[in-house]
Amino acid sequence: MVVNSLLFKAYYKLLAVCVYRFRFGKFGKKSRIDAPLKLDGRKNIHIGNNVHIHYRTWLGCEALTDCKSPELIIDDGSVIGNFNHIYSTSSIRIGKNVLTADKVYISDNLHNYEDPDTPIIKQPIRQLAHVTIGDGSWIGENVCIIGASVGKHCIIGANSVVTHDIPDYCVAVGSPARVIKKYNQESGTWEKVI
Repeated sequence: MVVNSLLFKAYYKLLAVCVYRFRFGKFGKKSRIDAPLKLDGRKNIHIGNNVHIHYRTWLGCEALTDCKSPELIIDDGSVIGNFNHIYSTSSIRIGKNVLTADKVYISDNLHNYEDPDTPIIKQPIRQLAHVTIGDGSWIGENVCIIGASVGKHCIIGANSVVTHDIPDYCVAVGSPARVIKKYNQESGTWEKVI
């Protein structure tokens, strides 16, 4: 009975890898997705090597705006937490060795709300700026990153809403997120930003 269970798990894992590898734009070696919630526009999604995307994450990359060739790139060694929602209609690039906690939302677009007489769900999608999350950054629980970029080796505190670019080597918190610490490379210390 144990042998059958182990064989089934091995077969399921091999089948899942084969399905992912051929349906994505790229699906790197030793990468895995644990029971995704949704995968929209797989051919536009590029996943590097050794990427782990945890339980019930929704990845999407579709041309819902004027952009004809959207991209969603998750680079080598990154770990995406449970229940993340990452949706690109133009360009989202997540660098190497990025860590996101649970329930993180990353998007380069918004629902339009210009016409107050039309339900928002029936209004077009508005394209925002490209989103880049730099190598080695950590995105805390419940963070929203909407049309803004985060530099490399940054920390974005839990429950923050990032709507403006955050430079490299910074700690940012709040809604909207603001930088509260910056790494001083000369002294080798994290310094408060006043």
